[in-house]
Amino acid sequence: MYETMAIWETPDVIPGLTSAMLNFARIWQAADKIVYSRSRETVSIPKTRLERDFHPQVVRELKAQSPLDISVAGPTLAGHAIRTGLVDEYHLLVVPSMLGGGTRVLPSNVRIKLGLRDERRFTNGMVYLRYRTR
Repeated sequence: MYETMAIWETPDVIPGLTSAMLNFARIWQAADKIVYSRSRETVSIPKTRLERDFHPQVVRELKAQSPLDISVAGPTLAGHAIRTGLVDEYHLLVVPSMLGGGTRVLPSNVRIKLGLRDERRFTNGMVYLRYRTR
């Protein structure tokens, strides 16, 4: 996930860069970021720190102190946050493609009641869904 998100440091190299993508890059560059990894030795992205372990209480404190929303990226980290009750909103993009395997998007053995807050359908068949925990 680190390598995937690092592209937002140099968005000008992205083919077909749109104004919305450039706006996201500016927001992403301005944000403080935490990379949770036991294998990565360093991070080179500005405003980014490396943590070895996910500590739910530390994230709860960050969440309580921040006037801004906190995003979680990657299924493993999201699974930890979901299991510990830290996620209060889910943004899902359903892509009409079938894959035979890979890491699950949502963790198993977790039951959370959700309320649909928004949905958008796109002409290419994608559907955006936004849920809030109840």
